Amino acid sequence: MLDKAPVVRDSCCFHGGRAASGPSRGSVCLLGIGFDGTACFRKGAAAGPAAIRAVSEDIESYSPLLDLDLFEVPPFFDIGDLRIPDASVEEQWQAIGAGFAELAAGIDASVRLLTIGGEHSVTFFPVTKYLSLFPDLVLLHLDAHADLRDGYQGFSFSHAAVMKRCVERFGPGHRLIQFGIRSGLREEFAWMRSRGSLVAGADELLAALRALPRNNPVYLTLDLDFFDPAFLPGTGTPEPGGHDFSVFAAIAAELAAMNLVGCDVVELAPDIDPTGNSAVFAAKVVRELILALHGGSHAAG
Repeated sequence: MLDKAPVVRDSCCFHGGRAASGPSRGSVCLLGIGFDGTACFRKGAAAGPAAIRAVSEDIESYSPLLDLDLFEVPPFFDIGDLRIPDASVEEQWQAIGAGFAELAAGIDASVRLLTIGGEHSVTFFPVTKYLSLFPDLVLLHLDAHADLRDGYQGFSFSHAAVMKRCVERFGPGHRLIQFGIRSGLREEFAWMRSRGSLVAGADELLAALRALPRNNPVYLTLDLDFFDPAFLPGTGTPEPGGHDFSVFAAIAAELAAMNLVGCDVVELAPDIDPTGNSAVFAAKVVRELILALHGGSHAAG
């Protein structure tokens, strides 16, 4: 159980953000969850939130791709990081769940939360919240891995099982769209093909998004190994054959015109890339999504 406030601030806010102790209704809010307890190849994603915030001050606030600036949109709020105890993996997971539940009491359909990981397992908490808020939510999953295992290395909440845990919470109106997946078990690919969740190419994905009603709520979960490791090597489980920033930019531009209600960016392990380029790359991804969340808010009216 938590014996302190659920969040702690050990670092600066993301560029342009305002420090806050909890969600602000009607706003875009950032939350860090620096957990990598189930990382199964290379750890280090626990340092992701701090690294993204640290380099954000050194990138431009203006996005030429979206023609928006962080200082031109309504204020967004940086809540800080969930407090995670120095304990076993299971105890850390329970503490994250308790801390997020406390914060989630202040999250309604007007709050657009951007969660920064941490490993991909942390996605479970915000996705579960938004599934409860929106019975017609579309979950857009950009990743190198299917993450549909029933568990891995003894953890049912493993980052390799996070999509399975999320889909188990689906109602009849919820939908999963997956793109970029290029690694997984035969059974995972069979599951995706049988349910039609796997999209083959960028053009097909953009067409699927454009076919949705403009006010249909969409939640994006983005594992940074979606990108090719030639562009972003600082991630725990890199896979060759990934995408570049231009593909993501096209997706972000589409999402900015939609009802993007929340998103997360996970699996940056900054110390794996001593050049620091991966952290800068991830910070620019976060900037685009902050702006897309604001654009989606305007589009939704």
